[in-house]
Amino acid sequence: MNLNTNFYLIKPIKMKKLLSIVSIVLISTAIYAQTENDYLELARDVLKTEKKAVIAELMQLTEAESTPFWELYNEYQGKLYLVQNKRIVIIKDFADNFENLTNEKADQLWINAMAFNQEILKLKKQYYKKFKKILPAGKAARFFQAENKIETMINTQLALEIPLIETK
Repeated sequence: MNLNTNFYLIKPIKMKKLLSIVSIVLISTAIYAQTENDYLELARDVLKTEKKAVIAELMQLTEAESTPFWELYNEYQGKLYLVQNKRIVIIKDFADNFENLTNEKADQLWINAMAFNQEILKLKKQYYKKFKKILPAGKAARFFQAENKIETMINTQLALEIPLIETK
């Protein structure tokens, strides 16, 4: 096995570690948080820190790439945070209406979920162009591939926690 192969074997381990951390944070912070919003922000803060460490390791930035990358990364994460708030609102709305969910409310929730997905895709397209201005296309693509893997792990965890819609 050459060094390149070993490098790619390490990455899934780092991603699994991140998923484990996400799961632990989601479970354990509920005990210490004062409110649902406290819990959510605490979980997001821990995820943000761990995610940044994983991205730093995966990106293998040169010294010249590092400063502009992290500046743009922080800008992107700030915008992503605002968009992700919309998903949280949708999930809370679903939870608040779960016991007496009507067809109309289910329709509204699904339309809102599709709008959220479109907004995320628009943001990714916008920032992929920006990242390509400061990084080679391969590294910009690697960053968004890593982002997508992390997002998939989070979505998987959410899918396990959120029940399917049942209307009344």
